[in-house]
Amino acid sequence: MSVARVTEISATSTKSFDDAVEKGVERASETLRNVVSAWVKEQSVKVENGKVAHYQVNLMVTFVLEG
Repeated sequence: MSVARVTEISATSTKSFDDAVEKGVERASETLRNVVSAWVKEQSVKVENGKVAHYQVNLMVTFVLEG
């Protein structure tokens, strides 16, 4: 039997939502062991001077607890 935990993180990118997701998962994997999945809870953009300045995603990251 395995037990998992879910934690919420936020990540941003100036390129795209997909890039923000990739950055968020990569960064979470540096700190959390056994990351097995992530899903996008929310996404939004920051607008400056009528243009998208950056993309933001809130991710729910699932990782399996050791032991």
